Amino acid sequence: MSAQDPIAFFQEWFADARAREKNDPTAMSLATADPSGRPAVRMVLLKHADERGFVFYTNLESPKAVDLRNNPRAALCFHWAVLERQVRVEGRVGPVSDAEADAYFATRPRLSQLGAWASRQTQPIAGRFVLEQAVAAVALRFPLGAVPRPPYWSGYRVTPEVIEFWHQRPFRHHDRQRFTREGAGWRHEWLFP
Repeated sequence: MSAQDPIAFFQEWFADARAREKNDPTAMSLATADPSGRPAVRMVLLKHADERGFVFYTNLESPKAVDLRNNPRAALCFHWAVLERQVRVEGRVGPVSDAEADAYFATRPRLSQLGAWASRQTQPIAGRFVLEQAVAAVALRFPLGAVPRPPYWSGYRVTPEVIEFWHQRPFRHHDRQRFTREGAGWRHEWLFP
């Protein structure tokens, strides 16, 4: 592992997780806070990670999106139980480009695309049948061909300012390494477990 490049280190661990983790290795907790500081956390899926940041997609009218509009900072946490590893990321959040969102949306299964149009994420619903009716109505609206991305559905990129790697060891003598962004580079330090 290069002490100079936490993104490359993340990519190594992520490749291991994709190969060996029993559950979805892209699952990550996303923590946001509303303007009053009230925190909220939920699971989302990592769709892309590179030197620019960590990308996930959502309904732009969801509570997480409202939080991020008002307080564009977030924390992520990956936990890969099989590997006994965890990665925490903290940073500023910004929208992905329309071109990025369109390109990713086009790769989603058709039923997921229709679901993005049908769902009013986190709004109360009378029951599952209401969702199924909404999906059916959207399927009639887009019976053939490509399904366009809804205007209220896009992605966010968490630009990391801090990345911490945790590796479980016997007797709670865990390895912890923290990288903190400093200008164009990273400061590396080992932490007590």
